[in-house]
Amino acid sequence: MGFRISGLGFERFAPLVAFSDEQLLAHEARRVVADRYPGFPCRVSLVDARPGERVLLVNYEHLPVESPYRSRYAIYVRENATEARLAVDEIPPVLENRLLSLRAFSTAGMLLDADVSQGAELRGDIERLLGRAEVAYLHLHNARPGCYAARVDRA
Repeated sequence: MGFRISGLGFERFAPLVAFSDEQLLAHEARRVVADRYPGFPCRVSLVDARPGERVLLVNYEHLPVESPYRSRYAIYVRENATEARLAVDEIPPVLENRLLSLRAFSTAGMLLDADVSQGAELRGDIERLLGRAEVAYLHLHNARPGCYAARVDRA
């Protein structure tokens, strides 16, 4: 069984790039400049922004389901992001080098299982959770700050 990790589409964030700082505030967003690497992981390109690169800090509903688990939180999007196109079973470095929370959901948006994983353990943990027939997809979150990182589906 293979899996595919996916980032977000840039089209939902593209209009924000042209917004003034005041307009961003009205959309629960901020423009910030990356001041370290790693530290500003883009949820579209699935790469860390480089120091000096401008990113948008936005509030994003990553789990828009009709269940108690509906959720939103802050994420970073690089202003010049191109959408990640990962191969089956590919894990990008932005995920390999962080402690991640893995959350397994049903098609009804109910949490079925959860775990934490890092580095070499991530592939096996993804496969184990997706190996359960009742699991529809996984969400990966950065474990310490809690922000959404990516979605994982069966390939």
